[in-house]
Amino acid sequence: MINTEILKFRKELHENPELSGFEYETAKKIQRFINKHNPTHILENVGGTGVAAIYKFPKKGKSITIRCELDALPIQEENQFDHKSKKDGVSHKCGHDGHMAIVSGLIFWLKNQSFNSGEIILLFQPAEENGKGAYRIVNDPKFKSLKTDYVFALHNIPKEPLHDIIVINKGFSAEVQSFIVELKGKKSHASEPENGKNPALALASIITSLSQLEVTKPEDENFTLITPVHINMGQIAYGISPENAELHYTMRTWDKENTTKVKAQINTLIAETCQTHQLRYKIEWLEYFPAATNDIESNNYIVKAAKENNYRIVERPYPFKFGEDFGWFSREYKTAMFGLGAGVETPALHNSDYDFPDEILETGIAMFKSIVSNILKEQ
Repeated sequence: MINTEILKFRKELHENPELSGFEYETAKKIQRFINKHNPTHILENVGGTGVAAIYKFPKKGKSITIRCELDALPIQEENQFDHKSKKDGVSHKCGHDGHMAIVSGLIFWLKNQSFNSGEIILLFQPAEENGKGAYRIVNDPKFKSLKTDYVFALHNIPKEPLHDIIVINKGFSAEVQSFIVELKGKKSHASEPENGKNPALALASIITSLSQLEVTKPEDENFTLITPVHINMGQIAYGISPENAELHYTMRTWDKENTTKVKAQINTLIAETCQTHQLRYKIEWLEYFPAATNDIESNNYIVKAAKENNYRIVERPYPFKFGEDFGWFSREYKTAMFGLGAGVETPALHNSDYDFPDEILETGIAMFKSIVSNILKEQ
């Protein structure tokens, strides 16, 4: 049965969402909540607005970080329940309120534990949604000084049965790289396009050529998804042949090597196209999410925890296609992330009617309790 204090806290967090990098009040709420339960120490302003609550046991031993996310999304909530978002255009549509409640819920268990050695770090990370938070955390001297051995995390997964534990050997999420292509030609009268350089044909060529770089079968190790998200050219003025155009894309692969290869192909393709059409161009790479990989040892602790709690284990053959900046931790530490089934009928992530299902709060807490116990008892 879920702790009523945690349930109430989850709904309070849902009512008061904050966007990436601006999670000031959310961080304060976390600190007030945890301070009531006597952690050994709390680090503030980690990687921005991040909070790290530390629980130390008598002797030096393994250090385990359990990570969750503070930020919400720029989405207007359409739900009408009592705990709906109080902020217009901002809401928790990825379940970070639930993830925070799960990690916060560990304090009721931790304060009563008597492990001989070790250290637990409850990490509340800012700015996951824009890919900046984890990068700042791993490069913050305050977090580096903790010298953690493991970093674990979960993500709720709608459309999967409640309480199922989804494990992936290769990695949890895709490598994501977004980019902008700016084209510049020469403006002219629409009746005399030959006196200018209209970027329309180059736009069409680039869109077609980029689609041909895709490998859309997720089972393929060269999986590559290149999705156009925004196009802009000229203005609504029928006497003008435009000079400027802009393309926005997001690209997803399974690993850094393939991302590097495809980026080189994109650079070459755009350079050749613009040369053919006598256009100048600029490519801006942005919002990078490295692939979140699962360390074998850490993944085994997840499997063991699921078995101990009699949760059904679903072995997924390839990562999720969404981005997760947890990948920055994967580059520095032993990491593993697992999926937690959020219910077949639950609306999809980032849908305006999504709400984190409270039924799985206790599931997440139980998983992390087992992971921590198994690591510290092995010392």
